[in-house]
Amino acid sequence: MSVTNEQRLSPNRTVAVIGGGPAGLMAAEVLARAGAKVTVYDQMATLGRKFLMAGRGGLNLTHSEDLATFLTRYGDSDPLLRAAIEAFPPAALRAWADSLGQPTFVGTSGRVFPTALKTSPLLRTWLLRLNNLGVSFKLRHRWDGWDEEGSLRFHVAGEDVLAEPDATVLALGGASWPKLGSDARWVETLHEQEIAVTPLRPANCGFSAAWTEVFRSFEGQPLKGIAISFTGRSVRGEAMITRDGLEGGAIYALSSPIREAIERHGDTTIAIDLMPDVNAAKLTERLSAARGKQSLSNFLRKATHLSPAALALVREAALSKGLTLSALKADQLAALIKAAPVRLTGVQPIATAISTAGGVSFAELDDGLMLKRYPGIFAAGEMLDWDAPTGGYLLQASFATGAAAARGAIKWLQFNKG
Repeated sequence: MSVTNEQRLSPNRTVAVIGGGPAGLMAAEVLARAGAKVTVYDQMATLGRKFLMAGRGGLNLTHSEDLATFLTRYGDSDPLLRAAIEAFPPAALRAWADSLGQPTFVGTSGRVFPTALKTSPLLRTWLLRLNNLGVSFKLRHRWDGWDEEGSLRFHVAGEDVLAEPDATVLALGGASWPKLGSDARWVETLHEQEIAVTPLRPANCGFSAAWTEVFRSFEGQPLKGIAISFTGRSVRGEAMITRDGLEGGAIYALSSPIREAIERHGDTTIAIDLMPDVNAAKLTERLSAARGKQSLSNFLRKATHLSPAALALVREAALSKGLTLSALKADQLAALIKAAPVRLTGVQPIATAISTAGGVSFAELDDGLMLKRYPGIFAAGEMLDWDAPTGGYLLQASFATGAAAARGAIKWLQFNKG
């Protein structure tokens, strides 16, 4: 990640970056390379806690699909978000990871991972690089907004501490996993400054379902190799049965439209294909075979090779229609296995979601991600108003907007000599 002479800042320009996640740390790197004296503030005792949590599943950094397709994953996103990703696309993120000695590979799904398959080696090397670039870190500093003179106010060990940087990048995250630092306290602070913030909502989240007591005994069991369909879109993957509903990758991929449907109507129904690689006709043929003296349960297990949890979901789906499996003909049973309806009745709490939708309205920002009414203050990462599925899109947008906010700050500092 090189910096041209035109991007260099005059000496002694100071920038505060508030938030030590991917967006904030990327902003710090870009700014430090341009010559800024950067201080990263974070309310936690260590940096990148949520970033480290993301690595527990392999650290899906980005996705390998072509950029045009990649950008569609953000739905009806603001042009400022798309411009940030175009300026720092997946290829650039992979090159950056490689520069840290953390090469990446493309998985069978097209997702991109570091070969180490975890966050800690990358984060450790990154923090060393930032330290070598002169970035300072102030931990256990909780940001409490601005004082009457416009200075940044931090709460530290029971006292207020002020800072007066030349520019500020806000990268405070959303509201998911607040125990890791993203507690969204900033929303009220920005509301007090009359900055428009779209209400935060859970994204990439689980949903509630009205299971019977019998089915609840399958809590913690996976539904593997399934396809979930909703509003004309189908996603292959896995889901996990919870005591009160469903979560997991295939659910997360559809969480945005499911959430919106529940918000509008109070509930909604998805369809789960438990055997997506077998068509209905072939399955009907299997289920039409003579059962002999086998119990229905044994017959279905041998004919379908479905797990006990999947077969229990078929029974649950039949009960939702007021039917029993024994009353169904082969084609009806096949249809139920191919499209088991599951009524979802609620959205799981935002604190347990993987990410957050909503945030600072892009209408509040200029093309450098600076707050239009507050010169010198920039915003980046998950605290901006965008929504994306898992699959590398979350981290890519966080890194990209962090870099974009830093470039905006550099340009502003060059114009405003101080």
